[in-house]
Amino acid sequence: MAVEMTFGANEIRVVIVDDHILFAEAVRTTLEAKGMEVVAVVGSGGAALEAVASHHPDLVLVDIGLPDQSGVELGRMILRDWPATKLIAVTAMEDGKLAQKAIRVGFQGYLTKNVDMHQFISSVRSVLAGSTVMPQQLVARRDRSELDVQIERLTGRELEVLALLARGFSSHNIAGELHLAPNTVRTHVQNILTKLQVHSRLEAAAFAVHHGLAGSGGGVFRTAL
Repeated sequence: MAVEMTFGANEIRVVIVDDHILFAEAVRTTLEAKGMEVVAVVGSGGAALEAVASHHPDLVLVDIGLPDQSGVELGRMILRDWPATKLIAVTAMEDGKLAQKAIRVGFQGYLTKNVDMHQFISSVRSVLAGSTVMPQQLVARRDRSELDVQIERLTGRELEVLALLARGFSSHNIAGELHLAPNTVRTHVQNILTKLQVHSRLEAAAFAVHHGLAGSGGGVFRTAL
């Protein structure tokens, strides 16, 4: 279930990066009707970087198929210079591998353009609240026997750390919760990434939630459909 938020006027600043003007304007109208401020609508990666530098938005919606560069690479560049910015890929491409690549880069969401606007707003709210969203049909699935082997490799302590990662805990908070030294937590996290064959804490958290390893506290990963 998406986390509900109330947006006040001009509270959330958004940049839309999409060369399909009709779609971009429809998104602008929908977001502004929900109390968000769309500070720029641009159609290229170069213009997007200028808009982000000028407006410092809270959220950037990025079309993956931009005319001048990959939207995923644009996202990487935005996060390099403005790491607090939240990114959602918005694309016509239902490509699971591309979605996973975007998440690895640091996007908090991957939405297809055929999603209805009610679900679109729900997904935006979830991302702004700290979740990651992706259409159900694009969530990676693995062979169950392989999953069993991967999960069995994790120690009891690593499973505890993984569950807290899935609940959005930082390394510092995990150390406090489990009464561990920060270096010990970092070691556990690295072991988890290696054993699960994932590339980031975010991927590990998504894996945990999708496969029921997050415990009762919920998780940061949400499917959009």
